[in-house]
Amino acid sequence: MDKKNLISIVFSFRNEEENIPDLIRRTKEVIEKTPYNYEIIFVNDASTDNSLNILKEYAEKDKRIKIINLSRRFGYNQGLFAGLNYSKGDAVITLDADLQDPPELIPQLIKKWEEGADIVHTIRKKRIGESKIKVFLTKLAYKIINFVSEIKLLEDAGNFKLISRKALNEILKLKEKDPYVRGIAGWVGFKQDYIYYVREKRAKGKTHFPFLRSMGPFMEFISGVTSFSILPLLYIVLLGIILSFIGIIFLILSISHILHFWIGLMIFLSGITIFSIGVVGVYTGRIWKEVLGRPNYIVESTINIEDEQ
Repeated sequence: MDKKNLISIVFSFRNEEENIPDLIRRTKEVIEKTPYNYEIIFVNDASTDNSLNILKEYAEKDKRIKIINLSRRFGYNQGLFAGLNYSKGDAVITLDADLQDPPELIPQLIKKWEEGADIVHTIRKKRIGESKIKVFLTKLAYKIINFVSEIKLLEDAGNFKLISRKALNEILKLKEKDPYVRGIAGWVGFKQDYIYYVREKRAKGKTHFPFLRSMGPFMEFISGVTSFSILPLLYIVLLGIILSFIGIIFLILSISHILHFWIGLMIFLSGITIFSIGVVGVYTGRIWKEVLGRPNYIVESTINIEDEQ
């Protein structure tokens, strides 16, 4: 393989001033031991702390450190796609900026790529510093997505992965809104491989996605369920048929005038109705976003990036 190949490393982040110095140091120490040229792309999702100023200091000294500033807060996945769009690498590595994903794994990802893999996933065999309920709910979410989806997500595989330029070019052709990155990486196909690692706790600062106090994890789950399957809608149809037959039976039994039973039945059916409307509403909302055709992100400015997208 040509040793002049370029490796792009993409971070989508918000308010990581405490982690950026160590993140850059550790990433450069690792990637500079490889025979490849590299660029490190930071996508700033409208940070309100001193992250941008810190990055500017590093970018002035090293043109391989590049910054993309979004015009407002668009979200992690949208920022990630911005970084992927601007990347020039023959392979692109994406990972979180909180140092829970160790940059020291980068050589292993590259080795799998050298061996022919187009997408290399990392699978968390242990998650340090995360509550048991979060781990349980995360595993449950993966199982539900895999059950209803046409793709199979690797359980405990997040956004820390390597994507070859061939696979990335196909991913970037997709124009859907609210992209579910980890799902798309599996859906696109090509030769895929994986490595296992222990996910560390956040190095410094507070998480931007508190599991029980943020809609982020829930919205990520909903996106995973609805992005790759219409099976939930088919389940609603099946449920409607079943409930219709049950309703006929209850109408026959109504001659016994069991009032409290009927009240319970009405509450149950009301819940099913609201749930069904909600599922249909989620799909309708996704269609609405697609029809609007708004971009997933807007770039306010860039640093050390010559060719604007």
